[in-house]
Amino acid sequence: MSTLAYLKSFFKDKDVASVTPTSRFCVRTVCRPIDFSKDITVVEYGAGAGVFSHYLLDHMTANSQLHLFETNAILFEKLQQIDDPRTMFYDQSVEYVSELLPEHIRGHVDFIISGIPFSFLDAGVKSSILDQSYKFLRDGGEFLAYQTSGHLEEPLRETFGNVKTSWEWRNIPPMTVYESTKE
Repeated sequence: MSTLAYLKSFFKDKDVASVTPTSRFCVRTVCRPIDFSKDITVVEYGAGAGVFSHYLLDHMTANSQLHLFETNAILFEKLQQIDDPRTMFYDQSVEYVSELLPEHIRGHVDFIISGIPFSFLDAGVKSSILDQSYKFLRDGGEFLAYQTSGHLEEPLRETFGNVKTSWEWRNIPPMTVYESTKE
């Protein structure tokens, strides 16, 4: 994906947290828990220009679904170039995810992948997004996130009751990777 698109977005949009696309190493680390041999439903928060989206679609089954959220107009335009019937696009904030996702997938989402900069959000909004995410995940479903710092560990523990963290150093900037399971 174009680093130029990320640079433009970074300088024009206070909600864009990176000047470069996520590295393939970080994508693989975040997606490690996903079993791509099964039909799955994945929701991606902050899909950017589609680095994770392309990886997911390349590995998902024909009957899987991918719901992509991106509020930045430049990145959303790039994202919409994905021509795949398994994909649904949303250009609104994940703050309203309960109103935007189809009701029939509530409690049936297998994975939520999030790259949105939670550190930019106030505590109430952060908590609301995590609570809504929890409700959309199936039992055993996972919230997978990548952030530039360890600030998300406690909010995830409060919402999910568990969290595993790791680091992916082969990204600019290096990322903390989070994995929380709905139990």
